[in-house]
Amino acid sequence: MEEKVKKNTTKNKKQKHNQSKPSSDISFKPSSDVKGLKFGSQIIVKSFTVRRARHLELLSLLSLPPPATKNPEISPEFLSVTAYFPTNFTILAHRAWHTLTLGMGTRKSKVVVFVFESETMKTAVESNWPPEIPLGDVNKKMIRVLKGCELARFKFRKGCITFYVYGVRNAGNNGFAAVEGLKVILQSVSALKDFLDHTAMLALPHQKSIHCNSRCPDVTMAH
Repeated sequence: MEEKVKKNTTKNKKQKHNQSKPSSDISFKPSSDVKGLKFGSQIIVKSFTVRRARHLELLSLLSLPPPATKNPEISPEFLSVTAYFPTNFTILAHRAWHTLTLGMGTRKSKVVVFVFESETMKTAVESNWPPEIPLGDVNKKMIRVLKGCELARFKFRKGCITFYVYGVRNAGNNGFAAVEGLKVILQSVSALKDFLDHTAMLALPHQKSIHCNSRCPDVTMAH
């Protein structure tokens, strides 16, 4: 019994150690091989949408201060970062789905963050990505289309929100030019407490209306 307790204690220490150094092991893979978003068995979740977030929204979600300070280590500019948050439609659809399925529907949503090795690379890629996209299309229309690129993937479960963070560099490059920005994001996400209710994201700026990409399926609400 004591030996079992020691093993569990050792395991917990290792987990805490890994969380305290989330950027210690960065493994880049071709875009065709890197893992994408996971959806489990609830296929309907794939049609829920995410939208490109503004810089201040990302800082707010990560509990980082606004870029008023001149110290980039405390208030990073994240010039080579693109993030996608759940839309109002997704947040409310998750809630409705959970209600309609009598508590069996997932309440979990996803946040996707891409850290590019340069601002130039981010601008070029971002111009070909839609401002809003169904979650089910993120893998094939955003991740897999990054031909000639290598990605490092990190996944964090934080209560009802799962964070997917990707470092993106040109294939064949050594190291990662934006490693400091990636490190700040990974450490910030790792330090976040679990989100118990992601409807709080409705309070973020520019989330004032329910909207959905025209390519998404129609939703009928019963009264």
